[in-house]
Amino acid sequence: MELFIIFLAFLLPLLQQAVLCSPLYTPVQPPSYPLAVKNPYLSDPTAWVPGNWVKTLPSASAQFWNGLNLTWSVIARVDDQAYSLFGVPAPGSGVEAAVVDKAEYTATHSTFTLTAGQATIVLDFFSQISPANLTRQIAPYSYLTVSATPIATATPNISVYTDIDNSWIGQINEGTLQLSWRWSLIDGSTAAFSVRPGGVDQYTEVQDTAQWGTAVYCGRNAANMPLSRAVGAVEDVRANYVANGTLAGSISKWVAHGVVAYSQDLGKVTGPTNVTFAVGYLRSPAIYYDGKAQATYFEATCSTPECGCVAALDDFAAADAESRQLDTQISSKAEDAGGANYSDIVTLSARQAFGTMDITIDNSTLDTNDVLVFVKEISSDGNVNTIDVMYPLSPILYVMAPEYIRMMLEPNLRYLAKNIWRYPFVMHDLGSAYPNATGHEDGHAEYMPIESNSDLLTLAYMYSTATGDKQWPAQYASLFRTYADDLVNHGLYTESQLSSDDFLGVTANQTGLAVKSAVALNAYGLMSGQSNYSDLGRQRAKTLYEDKLGTDSVQTHFTCVFGEEDSWGLQYNLFQDVLLNLQTFPKEAYEMQTNYYHSVHMEAGVPLTKSTQWSKTDWMLFSAATAMAPGVDNKTVRDMFIDDVHTFMSNGLNPVPFSDKFLVQGNSTSPAGTWVDFRNRPVVGGHFAVLALDGANQIKLDGN
Repeated sequence: MELFIIFLAFLLPLLQQAVLCSPLYTPVQPPSYPLAVKNPYLSDPTAWVPGNWVKTLPSASAQFWNGLNLTWSVIARVDDQAYSLFGVPAPGSGVEAAVVDKAEYTATHSTFTLTAGQATIVLDFFSQISPANLTRQIAPYSYLTVSATPIATATPNISVYTDIDNSWIGQINEGTLQLSWRWSLIDGSTAAFSVRPGGVDQYTEVQDTAQWGTAVYCGRNAANMPLSRAVGAVEDVRANYVANGTLAGSISKWVAHGVVAYSQDLGKVTGPTNVTFAVGYLRSPAIYYDGKAQATYFEATCSTPECGCVAALDDFAAADAESRQLDTQISSKAEDAGGANYSDIVTLSARQAFGTMDITIDNSTLDTNDVLVFVKEISSDGNVNTIDVMYPLSPILYVMAPEYIRMMLEPNLRYLAKNIWRYPFVMHDLGSAYPNATGHEDGHAEYMPIESNSDLLTLAYMYSTATGDKQWPAQYASLFRTYADDLVNHGLYTESQLSSDDFLGVTANQTGLAVKSAVALNAYGLMSGQSNYSDLGRQRAKTLYEDKLGTDSVQTHFTCVFGEEDSWGLQYNLFQDVLLNLQTFPKEAYEMQTNYYHSVHMEAGVPLTKSTQWSKTDWMLFSAATAMAPGVDNKTVRDMFIDDVHTFMSNGLNPVPFSDKFLVQGNSTSPAGTWVDFRNRPVVGGHFAVLALDGANQIKLDGN
């Protein structure tokens, strides 16, 4: 006993020290913090830092979403001592690591607070979400603000250093590096470094990084002090700053392991003092669609890196103020809809969901009245505008910007209207390799006709009801009728085909597809004013539920496959029926399925199907929302799903951008709660399903 007491006396101080040295995570420690996330390629280079690296942030490298370590560093000098703040894995002599005190994320900001000598320094990584302001939303820039505040009565001299390298342009192999760079000073105060690759083709990727864009790093004089800048080998440039607190302005030709760098002297700091940098990635053109180049919407006003730097930094204050409103609204509305854990989930999901989209206009006309949205199926297969990816993405758009639903369906519908795709069902995607939206003239695409038809019709009705727009669906009345008729002919007893969960393989008579088809027929009937389609959708729902074609014999749950009575899974396809108040199925069907989930809950959640040991977060939260159907109102099951996703998100096991697929039952190699296969995907927009029940277009920002 005496030895045990001695052991505790020795151990407790160590535990207390570990707790005191650990950063405070607000609201939780996420799998990965988004840093620069604005489009499918500014959510690639240097976009993220794993949550479990934050305690050693000064030496932690920023990461490409697939795990490549990339270069983005921040150093400060406080009085005569240099401190690494972020992204300096090999600091060299004379550099101390700052102490990380706090890490916080909101819908638009990731903020890290550090102590460096006699100063508190905050790094604020900000990617704006402004759906109603298309110029701001598509501006391919994110911001880094470094804020220094003296501790107590100290008045330290402080300067700030930051750099990026060729990894921002997808050029990883130093041995074959070809690039050009340029530095400009605009109006005596705005500095722009641009770095562009050479010897590459448009619309090409290497390891998912775009190869034809220009990386831009922008700065502006702060505290009435000029920026200094340098280009050169990373060791030399950083050593120059560490020794002198400034950069000598040396500009040399690019060398291997080179960087472009800024330093900003803040002078003697007596109160909070900030300097803001903008980092961007410009692709011109952005998308190749149906034989034409598509420019980003931003190019209508700014087509050069220099113009973009001025525009981005000029807009920073207004964009930042707007973002604070958005952060507050998303957090508070989500908490009202599903509690604090739910708010944590959707807050982390917002930048990731919007960061998978490009907003474009015709490159030849730059007509801002004809806007198209293209979505990259990041991480899984890189398709363009995959219909069964846009479907789970849609709840965030319904809540924040319903018009985007139309803008992302429009490219697919224009292509389908040309009859190049000669099948009576919707094409699975608009191109197999982003950013080439070239369609499938050869007729080969993933075979999921019922899934694709149902998703398109339901999304079209979702947009129409959210906005009141009846004219747009009328433009494609003939196409919609074709796809509805295909559901009439094939949507109940489905032939062997894939569903959205294509990794489960090809199966006939899938209950989930029949449910989705019935809901879509009802939606189409209401959208088109043809009640016979709605009547048929409801009749099929009766067949599936009341006549037990899609349930077990004693009606405890929907099956996965007709006749396989012991099969079961998440019946997420009921969600849109609830959201849009279609009443295809009776409340008893929602109630039956909702009540079943507790009985099949595994170690960390309800699996997707009986045959899997993993689940998907988007479908879990679709199911959580369905549990709140009128007359069901099962908060216990809703909260069960929310808590399971929250535990997965915050368990510290998954240092990747928010994955939507994870183990709910541990195995011999991985514990329950471990991510599987996917990361940084658009489908986290589906996490907004519970909030979507409170209505469309909920976010209202000043000036929008």
